[in-house]
Amino acid sequence: MTRRTTAARRRGLAAVAGGASLALLLAACSDPDGEGGAEPDDMGDDMESSIDCAAYDEFGDLEGTTVNLYTSIVEPEQQTQEDSYDAFEECTGVTVVYEGSREFEAQLLVRIQAGNVPDIAYLPQPGLLNTIVSDYPDAIVAAPDATVANVDEYFSETWKDYGTVDGTFYAAPLGANAKSFVWYSPTMFADAGYEIPQTWTEMMDLTETIAGEQETLPWCAGVESGDATGWPGTDWIEDVVLRTAGPDVYEEWYNHDIPFNDPQIVEAFDTAGEILKNPDYVNAGLGGVDSIATTAWTDAGFPILDGNCWMHRAANFYQTQWPSGTEVGENGDVFAFYLPTDQTDVKPVLGGGEFVGAFDDRPEVQAFQTYLSSADWANEKALATPEGGWVSANTGLDPANLQTEFDQLAAEVLSDEAAVVAFDGSDLMPGEVGAGTFWNGIVDWLTGTSTQDVVDRIENSWP
Repeated sequence: MTRRTTAARRRGLAAVAGGASLALLLAACSDPDGEGGAEPDDMGDDMESSIDCAAYDEFGDLEGTTVNLYTSIVEPEQQTQEDSYDAFEECTGVTVVYEGSREFEAQLLVRIQAGNVPDIAYLPQPGLLNTIVSDYPDAIVAAPDATVANVDEYFSETWKDYGTVDGTFYAAPLGANAKSFVWYSPTMFADAGYEIPQTWTEMMDLTETIAGEQETLPWCAGVESGDATGWPGTDWIEDVVLRTAGPDVYEEWYNHDIPFNDPQIVEAFDTAGEILKNPDYVNAGLGGVDSIATTAWTDAGFPILDGNCWMHRAANFYQTQWPSGTEVGENGDVFAFYLPTDQTDVKPVLGGGEFVGAFDDRPEVQAFQTYLSSADWANEKALATPEGGWVSANTGLDPANLQTEFDQLAAEVLSDEAAVVAFDGSDLMPGEVGAGTFWNGIVDWLTGTSTQDVVDRIENSWP
């Protein structure tokens, strides 16, 4: 029995494929008692035959081949990623071997140095792509023409530029993140008579009101993430730079046209610190200010569910971290509002995403890389993510296929023509800074080091 049949039977009902060229895939659940209905092997055959594989004709017959994938995407998001590959596997014959790791950023470079590269890696930082191309140019391969054609059709030039180094296009965008959100409990806000703040000043006024009226502190936060500890704090700083200094200064900052310790960046750190380093405001339900550095980012918003926290700043993908059964919606257990700004001329949105880099040019590897850049995969992934927490900048994605109210809101924010979407700055910085001294500096800052000492140290580490 092939893995493809196993994958199809594993879920009992097949994924519903989106996009213009991928047909609906439906199948009945197998009998848990093994009584009645089709025999298991027959059921697998029926499921395979129900797929319209026309969308995959371009890849040819790749039966018996394997593609090894390495990524930082782990549970609870891993399963929906794997599910989104099933139609590709069944129609092409390729087996995708998935390896997710919380130590991805540190271990990928180690593996490249050791010659133990994956076939495909999801690179969460364009800065990491630049590092690989600069330091290990023989390890990574340029994207094939078919992938380039998909990116030209379905993504903006800006997104293509993020996957390009020195004029060569390597890595197509995968998912997209909208990070400028604050999670809260609609019920708690309604019961207390609090309104969603529309400006940064209103949000700080609300924070002070909650601190004065409630026994529970206003904010909860956490930046622990294994070898990547600190990255959620960099998102805080980047969001605030966009709001206090503006998008132009933000671009100058991550390009190092101004130093990391520029006074405008110091101001942004200190503005974020009015929340994150204030014991009257954090860390609700989790500990003191220094507990932010040791609280797992995956769990940091959970005190909201117990009524022990009012607000938690986190990206759209935090939706996948809420415990099973949590209702996400305007009338649900939790929802989110746009992190507001006092600016009247721009509406900054901090964004991010992964990019698909290849370390081999075998036909099956190129086929998988191309599939991941297609509208077919984007719609398949949306429909394979019933709990939500995923969007893409792929213009071939039908928003109706996004499974939750919040995902549709996130997609709307990302595509809003009035918004200024700025890619995660630490992801655009050199890897040793953006995924190194900046991450470490956040931990030091949260545990007592002054803003000036932290930004000076990061500036001195810039290659």
